[in-house]
Amino acid sequence: QVQLVESGGGLVQPGGSLSLSCTSSGIINKVFNMDWYRQAPGKQRELVAGITRGGGTNYADSVKGRFTISRDNAKNAVNLQMNSLKPEDAAVYYCRFNVLGIGYLWGQGTPVTVSS
Repeated sequence: QVQLVESGGGLVQPGGSLSLSCTSSGIINKVFNMDWYRQAPGKQRELVAGITRGGGTNYADSVKGRFTISRDNAKNAVNLQMNSLKPEDAAVYYCRFNVLGIGYLWGQGTPVTVSS
């Protein structure tokens, strides 16, 4: 069964940067939207950023200007560059792919901790 594999989470100080990556563990068909979500303890999962196959992007207001989403269609991979991190960005980050013929696939989540 194909899974999404995330990497890049960890501990960073406020103001620091992290880069998250997500790709599939096996061969999958065309991927439409690729998204990053996050869920902090006690809060609902929220959309952080999304990118269409053509490269159109959208961001949560809270991360605009600080986070950048990008994708590599040939590798079926998505990246989230996170700069100027704040304590309120701490959460488990999940990638999600909308895959032709399958529907939505989710990653297992990678934790991001922002603390001094």
